[in-house]
Amino acid sequence: MPIVHLADRSLVLVSGADAEHLLQNILTTDLDKLGEDEAKPGALLTPQGKILFDFLISRDGSGGFRLDCRADVVDDFIRRLMLYRLRAKAEISKPDQTFVSVSWQGDSSTSQDDSSELPQGTAAVRDARFAGEPSVRRIYAPIALGEPDPSLWHALRIAHGIAESGPDYALGDAFPHDVLLDQSDGVGFTKGCYVGQEVVSRMQHRGTARRRVLLVAADSALSESGADILAGDRSIGTLGSVSGTDGLAIVRIDRVKDALDTGLPITAGGVAVSLTIPAWAKFTFPQDQTATGDA
Repeated sequence: MPIVHLADRSLVLVSGADAEHLLQNILTTDLDKLGEDEAKPGALLTPQGKILFDFLISRDGSGGFRLDCRADVVDDFIRRLMLYRLRAKAEISKPDQTFVSVSWQGDSSTSQDDSSELPQGTAAVRDARFAGEPSVRRIYAPIALGEPDPSLWHALRIAHGIAESGPDYALGDAFPHDVLLDQSDGVGFTKGCYVGQEVVSRMQHRGTARRRVLLVAADSALSESGADILAGDRSIGTLGSVSGTDGLAIVRIDRVKDALDTGLPITAGGVAVSLTIPAWAKFTFPQDQTATGDA
């Protein structure tokens, strides 16, 4: 079982009598459906519906919550949560000695033993983003566990179509639908209001999401993240995370469909690529090609 230490991740802890009520009213994730042993994706949005912070959220076993987010934005995330706390009975903090790792089933020679040998004080929860892969677990431990090289983890994430801010999109520049939070149970469409809810619900109701994460495959090594995805000479999206010949991209799926229908070559950094929908996602390429305006 490979275990990889994610040095670029940090935790925010939210506890207290009003912790769940506070988070339920501002985050996209429906906490009523969050189990005790799982970590679900979610986001804190701008009022305009763009992702301001993305994270994995899990219960800590004592009525509080862990929010597993990027380490480089954790302090900004805490400050934003504090703005929404107002008079709520909730404590928001960053633990000093908790390290984030991830484990999964595999054949890597760099694996460690199973979770029965994890140190005391460690919590392990299922990463719910990986449909059909219950063995993928987030580990929160008092020491750094696992290999420091995250390449195996990124390869697994890319293979499953799991996008994250930073390598795949910039914070403040994507809607939840763009990065498949609507597909991975990262948005609660029946839970009531939260920050940015009106815009996200309208996109869901009208079916106007046109930018989506797709899997990218090539016969030769892909270029670095950030390259334009071109259909002919027209940009249809941007290459995100890359692992060898595989990658992720956020693209206009209506324009991808048009290129596929007309046989137009699709390239990234001069390399011919194919684009496919992740197997677990429920959306399809649009059938009506009359909607060509920006969504």
